[in-house]
Amino acid sequence: HPQRGHGHYEGGIKNQRGGGPSAVKVMALAALPVRGTLLALAGLTLAGSVMQLLVTSTLHIISPVLVTAAIVVGLAVASSVSSGAIGLTGLSSLSWVLNLRCASQSLPREMDQASRRMQDMAAAV
Repeated sequence: HPQRGHGHYEGGIKNQRGGGPSAVKVMALAALPVRGTLLALAGLTLAGSVMQLLVTSTLHIISPVLVTAAIVVGLAVASSVSSGAIGLTGLSSLSWVLNLRCASQSLPREMDQASRRMQDMAAAV
């Protein structure tokens, strides 16, 4: 009989009369900060998921036009820049070859002039 001092059964733990709160209530109060933290994290996760869904759904609606246009513009810019760079490289290579050829043709003349000067200096000495 629960009224004879044996205590009555409450939440899986015997509660003696006047003994204070049960162990289940104490554990529920102790777990309150953990539950609050987990609930806040779940709310943040839900908010992040909703924001991501909004952004990606907008991109999925608009992207067939924007992605194609971006690819076309990107390829056009890349081809213009690369063709300009290749043309500039070709012109500088051609200029270098022509300067080298002119220098090699004028080299014998300069050598002749230098040997004449040396002969003149040797004769003067």
